Amino acid sequence: MNYLRLKALLGAGCLSMALIGSAHAGGLERGGYDIDLLFDPAPFASEAEATFVMPDRKVKNAVDTDPFDGNVTALGSSTKESVDYWVPRIGVKAEVVKGVDCMVDYSQPWGAHTNPGLWAGAQSNMETDIKSDNYAATCSYKMDAGKGQLRFIGGVFYQKIYGFKESLVSPLVPDFGGTGRVDLSTTGWGWRAGLAYEIPEIALRASLVYNSKVKLDNISGTLDLTNVGGAVIPIYGSTQYMPDVVELKLQSGIAPGWLAFGSLKWVNWSVLQSVPICPVGFPASTCFTGNAVSGSSQVTSLDLMYRDGWTVTGGVGHKFNDQWSAAGQLSWDRGTSHGYGSQTDTWTVGGGVAYTPTANVEIRLAGAIGVLTSGHSGTVAGENGYVAGTDVSYDFGNDLVTAISGGVKIKF
Repeated sequence: MNYLRLKALLGAGCLSMALIGSAHAGGLERGGYDIDLLFDPAPFASEAEATFVMPDRKVKNAVDTDPFDGNVTALGSSTKESVDYWVPRIGVKAEVVKGVDCMVDYSQPWGAHTNPGLWAGAQSNMETDIKSDNYAATCSYKMDAGKGQLRFIGGVFYQKIYGFKESLVSPLVPDFGGTGRVDLSTTGWGWRAGLAYEIPEIALRASLVYNSKVKLDNISGTLDLTNVGGAVIPIYGSTQYMPDVVELKLQSGIAPGWLAFGSLKWVNWSVLQSVPICPVGFPASTCFTGNAVSGSSQVTSLDLMYRDGWTVTGGVGHKFNDQWSAAGQLSWDRGTSHGYGSQTDTWTVGGGVAYTPTANVEIRLAGAIGVLTSGHSGTVAGENGYVAGTDVSYDFGNDLVTAISGGVKIKF
């Protein structure tokens, strides 16, 4: 059995399911970071793929717990919170000179979309939609080391983060039209570095990659209060960071035609707690969150209150013949919510096939099904004493998440 050929087929097939495994991970993660194309043995390789994720998170037993803004529990104690979404990715890799490979890619690593509408927590959130665009360049240099090759990895990426949030500002406006809307956008740079060791003869690869934080110190936008008789106010947010990420990946041939793979990922989501939003013209020293804290110019906030995320994935792949291979995997993602929000643990089972009609073309299709575990959302205190979740409390049960993924790779 040619393990190198197995690696070329199954390594790519596993990639589609790895994307599904992280597509509904905790925090704001969607596609996350992925540089597997860099390891393709072909001198030139390009790929495009997309995953469609269908979470079915529902909340129940919701109660308006804010005593100052008028109780709106009667609007509904249960609602569907989640929204289906796409995760695209496209990349091109080339061998620049012998031993040096470089890749450029576009992805959407972060995002979130909830749309509960008019419900008991409408004064907290009616709809929130956060999106991202990531443009990256990554290179590696490999050298002989023992029975295999040692690869040094480095790169940079530029991110744009943008989105909006709508909530009910005043329940006294007829037909509950007294809504307000926050629109924000920001950009930042990051870098990555890592090591990998490969023994192609047995399809072995072990990689450890660190992706840096992305500093967001130019958060700006508008607060639209025209529906409650106000104005459109220019706003800004205090400096925030998208999290740094460490990921360990392993794969190896275990028998003729069989490949085992796994990964362990840590994401520093605890850097995102509560993002204060303040009017332009107030100094940055006054833009901070706090419950009844004097001196703060905050007019609203984006409360996340995350804890760090962990994702563990393992699976096996099999090559049936020169055209067909398949793989299956199981993943667990530790939820980033710990008493506030509905991002509890997620268990996902995935499977996929790769079809290679010619040596230069590979077509992939994968699917996954998982469970979003149950929990409760209420008040949670942050390290700075700020308490989030004082406006609404709710429960949620075990809910379903499904996903499909398709992609094509062209190489020569």
